[in-house]
Order: sequence, then structure tokens, then C-alpha cells
Amino acid sequence: MRAMAKLLIVEDDESVRTLAARALERAGHQIDVAADGAAGLASIRAAAGGYDLVVSDIRMPEMDGIEMAKAAAAAYPAMRIMLVTGYADQRERAEELNGIIRDVVQKPFTLAEIRERVSRALN
Repeated sequence: MRAMAKLLIVEDDESVRTLAARALERAGHQIDVAADGAAGLASIRAAAGGYDLVVSDIRMPEMDGIEMAKAAAAAYPAMRIMLVTGYADQRERAEELNGIIRDVVQKPFTLAEIRERVSRALN
């Protein structure tokens, strides 16, 4: 298993955010969290793009995951982002972001699944 990664979880649903953060912390990663895209983008900028992977929900108030991903990618072209969505129609919106988006995970996901998809996206 590779060294600990620095991850940012951007999710407006507190229970999902907490569960994902716990699952990934247990897998040995360092986790930061943000409650919406605007806060997520602020964290990415504060870290100067220094996250190994950003795991973001697509549908959120303020700024959604796609907008956040576009802004993050414009500033940090090497950024790796994994999107999460409960809505199938949102997947198409992610297609224009092929270079940055590593994966689109369908909700609901299990903790084992999110850990597995994150480790795949990191490799």
C-alpha cells in the first residue's frame, strides 16, 4: 500500500461527509473536509493545490462539484478529482472534465467501495 495521501472531501451532507472521512482516515489518509464547492475551492487554494485527491459531491449549494472542479483544474492542472453523485444525469456533466476527473462514484456507496475507489484513483 502506498504512503498516506492528503485528501479533501467536499460534501454538503454532514453524515455522508463524516462517514467518508472516517473510512478514509482508517485507511491511513490525512483528511480535510469542506461543506460545499466554494469552501472546497478555498481549501484547494489554501493548500496551493496540494491534495493528492479531491473527493467531491456534484450537487451542492453555493458552488457545485463540477464548477469547483473546473476552477480547481484551471488553477492546478495536475489536480486529481473524484466526483460522487446520487444522480445519473450528473455523470454526463463530468465528461467534459475527462483530464482531471479520475472517477465518478454513484451514491449510495459503501465504505469499502469508497476506500477501494480512492486507492485506485490515487494509483
